Amino acid sequence: MNNISFPSVSKVFQTNQTSQASSTTPFEAQKSFASVLKESIEKVNEAQIESDVMTEKLARGEDVDLHQVMVASQKASITLSATMEIRNKVIEAYQEVMRMQV
Repeated sequence: MNNISFPSVSKVFQTNQTSQASSTTPFEAQKSFASVLKESIEKVNEAQIESDVMTEKLARGEDVDLHQVMVASQKASITLSATMEIRNKVIEAYQEVMRMQV
């Protein structure tokens, strides 16, 4: 059984610490951030697809435990909720920066 984890979040912090130690160009930082963001969204999508597949198997009457279906469903729900909360915080931070006077 897979644990619910957000390895991409720790990757962002590691990338941030690494970039402080060595100078990187803004382009490299943007490229790194984009790849971490893409990986994170792909993980959320994979969890949603896995949940859908297991739900369909249960609906067709295939040999699958209800417990496994519910765990996959909750895992997909939690990862999506966490992603939405992170998105909301990023948008809120962006709006706050835009309100700053220069």
